[in-house]
Amino acid sequence: MASVKVAGREEPWSTDFDLYRLDAAGKAAPVNLTADNAAWDAGPVFSADGRTLFYRAMARPGFEADRYALMALDLASGERREIAPGWDRSPSSLQASADGSALYVAAQDTGEYPLFRIDVASGEVTKLVGEGSVSSYQVEGDTLVFSRNTIDTGDVIYATTLDVSSLRAITPTAAERLPDVEFGAYEQFSFEGAKGATVYGYVVKPWDFQEGRAYPVAFLIHGGPQGSFGNGWSYRWNPQTYAGQGYAVVMIDFHGSTGYGQAFTDAISGDWGGAPLEDLQKGWAAAQEKYGFLDGDRACALGASYGGYMVNWIAGQWNGPWKCLVNHNGVFDTRSMGLVTEELWFTEWENRGTVYDNPEAYERHNPARHIDKWRVPMLVVAGQNDFRVPIDQSLSTFTALQRQGIESQLLYFPDENHWVLKPQNSVFWHDTVNDWLKRHIGR
Repeated sequence: MASVKVAGREEPWSTDFDLYRLDAAGKAAPVNLTADNAAWDAGPVFSADGRTLFYRAMARPGFEADRYALMALDLASGERREIAPGWDRSPSSLQASADGSALYVAAQDTGEYPLFRIDVASGEVTKLVGEGSVSSYQVEGDTLVFSRNTIDTGDVIYATTLDVSSLRAITPTAAERLPDVEFGAYEQFSFEGAKGATVYGYVVKPWDFQEGRAYPVAFLIHGGPQGSFGNGWSYRWNPQTYAGQGYAVVMIDFHGSTGYGQAFTDAISGDWGGAPLEDLQKGWAAAQEKYGFLDGDRACALGASYGGYMVNWIAGQWNGPWKCLVNHNGVFDTRSMGLVTEELWFTEWENRGTVYDNPEAYERHNPARHIDKWRVPMLVVAGQNDFRVPIDQSLSTFTALQRQGIESQLLYFPDENHWVLKPQNSVFWHDTVNDWLKRHIGR
């Protein structure tokens, strides 16, 4: 069984992945089991008896961040139904219990990534493991083994019973592996954001935190834009790398973030520079009011992909608080982006049509229209092989800065794509970003 997107002329603007049943001997043609759904079907898992196929399915064609519904397909009759249709979360993986009565799924939820058990018959949802992000798991007999990470642990493998009545750590935490490294303590907070919604964020203290002191701030903005900077560990944008340099860290899950219900995720489409910017502004104010150790006069805003777009948007709309900016592979010209990206389905969904059908939508929150207001020093990072937000976007950003005489620096990787993946490049990336922050906000 495989989830397949058929290549062809429509591939760049289609998200139609279908589930195909394949003949293991290769003697029969593949059979499409989900041809009736023009949206994304993924993650097929057979029940132990082979009679039922469980999988995840989106409903809206062309939208990569739609809610994944949990589906059960009777392979004999062809009948299918959604399991837990009232559960407003989007699972990223699933495994069936041995008797097929339950599904184990991981899904984002309010800034974390718990593991849930879902009863197949009733759709009842039970949270089994929270407090961080479950990155992988396996059920064997009466044993559940999973890996979980938090902002300060890295991935730790645990073993437990199916009712999670006892928990045994098998591998050490990051702190145990690195006894000479101090990690920053963290805390989730909430505030009233755009449209009166409750919006969440995290604050991470610097490693050498002392009561009564004020610390410069790294304000991290996540990409996606349908993503999240929550209670998890990363080897790219990790808040501990900033806390370890002596900075406090603030991260806001603005409108469009995942794990807060599909309506909240949907809210960013067509409104890239609206409610998300308002959430960031209100979150920045709320964090400073709640945490007196944040030095609002020494702060830098950093982001990648959509986060880089937001850095460009901030540069022209909200540049007052920032002493510096960091833009990693961010969108500069939303109209150009709509024709140059490999993911045309992405820009066409976010802007409710093509560039020629709905040009006003592409221009509504276009950073390129406001470069005359730019004034804050910016570090620009670009990968030559980035086809998602191609390099012209980063080079245009850097040229706009240089041409106006704004302090700026270009970090160019000829051998990276949308992400910095090679270890030595990652070290150089972190060193360059840290040097930029130190130059402008100290520590």
